[in-house]
Amino acid sequence: MSRLAPPTHDRGITTLTLDSPANRNALSAALVDELATALDGCAADDTVRAVVLTHTGNTFCAGADLTAPPDPHALVALMRQIVAVPKPVVARVTGHVRAGGLGLLGACDISAAGPGATFALTESRLGLAPAVISLPLLPRIDPRAAARYYLTGERFDATEAARIGLITLAAEEVDKALAPVLDGLRKASPQGLTASKELVTATVLKNFDQHAEDLIARSAALFASAEAREGMTAFLERREPAWVS
Repeated sequence: MSRLAPPTHDRGITTLTLDSPANRNALSAALVDELATALDGCAADDTVRAVVLTHTGNTFCAGADLTAPPDPHALVALMRQIVAVPKPVVARVTGHVRAGGLGLLGACDISAAGPGATFALTESRLGLAPAVISLPLLPRIDPRAAARYYLTGERFDATEAARIGLITLAAEEVDKALAPVLDGLRKASPQGLTASKELVTATVLKNFDQHAEDLIARSAALFASAEAREGMTAFLERREPAWVS
């Protein structure tokens, strides 16, 4: 069963929709593979000027699927692919975003979220850390905000997400807010878009190339730890982990 809806096209804009609401669009191995394949198709299609990444249900992405997690290398490759694909990728968010879902947002070039969107980096509460998703996040978000939300796992809204640089804009009506953005992308030349994207993503790509392997190793060590096993078991059993006092 596909976790990605069939792509739609409108005047040069291809929309890719995460469509696995039963598990809150969690990043399973299958979904990561499907999204990577779809992005390859968009990159090779000269009629695609830009890509919109959106979702069904009330959750954009709940992070990694703990029952069928993707290989860390595959997740890193997907985030880097979003950054490096020679066409702008725009996130349209009307629901909740957790953990690894924030890595997808960090990789996108432009993002807009509505009043129903909430965000949280919940890894620390599971005995983990936002390791590999730091590759696109830390070059783009406010360092003080990163420290707070990495450490506490607190939930925050779209206005705060825009303030700290996680998303581009918060809006009451996401489609209305994105309309001039998409029109601007349609007016830009393919060569102009590619060359301009290379400029604004150079630092993020450098971060991937310098630190990906180290962060993958850190993530693997954390996932293999007894503390993380307790945290993930507690999450799946809907109870507090042993360390909560």
